[in-house]
Amino acid sequence: MELYLPIAELPMNVFMLLGMGAAVGFLSGMFGVGGGFLLTPLLIFSGIPPAVAVATVSSQIVASSTSGALSYFRKRAVDVKLGGFLLVSGVIGSYLGVKAFTRLRELGQLDLVIAICYVTFLSTIGGLMLTEALRAIAAQRSGRPLPVKRPGGRTWMQRLPLKVRFSRSKLTISAIPVVLLGIAIGFLGALLGIGGGFIMVPALIYLLKVPTGIVIGTTLMQTLGSMAFATVAQAATNQTVDVVLGLCLMIGGVVGAQFGAEVGQKLRGETLRALLGLLVLSVGIRFAVDLVLTPADVYSISFMSGEQL
Repeated sequence: MELYLPIAELPMNVFMLLGMGAAVGFLSGMFGVGGGFLLTPLLIFSGIPPAVAVATVSSQIVASSTSGALSYFRKRAVDVKLGGFLLVSGVIGSYLGVKAFTRLRELGQLDLVIAICYVTFLSTIGGLMLTEALRAIAAQRSGRPLPVKRPGGRTWMQRLPLKVRFSRSKLTISAIPVVLLGIAIGFLGALLGIGGGFIMVPALIYLLKVPTGIVIGTTLMQTLGSMAFATVAQAATNQTVDVVLGLCLMIGGVVGAQFGAEVGQKLRGETLRALLGLLVLSVGIRFAVDLVLTPADVYSISFMSGEQL
């Protein structure tokens, strides 16, 4: 059953779209990640223009983050003040990301930049996750305990000015690293179509020393606000948000996440990290292969704005 996507300007099988949403939702539920860094590449590999894939996945991330954020709010597992700093700075980063997105699109370099960024991020993060998980599995099988790496001190952070007290997290830290982290995640989210949770969560835990029980809910609050702004900005500035595509992905994702959560609870933590690392690394390698392969159409014709033929 073919469904025409008005913004992507191509027909797609509706069951394939639902299946993609369900598959990424399943992986999100199983691994506890947002899935944007997997869904965006999957759409691009399926023929969706990168600009449309990035902007539309932003809307899907907003939908998936809303229910999670509300759940953590009810459990009082959100540092609202810290989340507010991250949200405002994330909106600023999203604004800069949309501006960069628009400029790169005008220059005709958007697809290349997106591919290079995904190769760099996914290959690095996937490789580190896989290595760490395999070390943990090997140590467990040999019966020797794996040395625990404790986060280093915060001396350099303690010397930074503009200290702010975050009562819920029981922290007094400089606002500078908080704001810079929010801007960076917002920028990457708007430019690449990722929620940034897989970067934000470890950064809050190991860099800012935020209690683990507060981290996920606070991250979801930042993701919801910054990606909502990015979605509206992409729709208004670049007209690249495909509502039909986003709706199909949301429906499939909600269903898939329920099954993924059940499977994830039955697997060991080391196994989950190894599988996720392998998956992320594979997507990064696929992007790298696409960058070096000769395309089927060596030449393409495009019209630059402001030029007359």
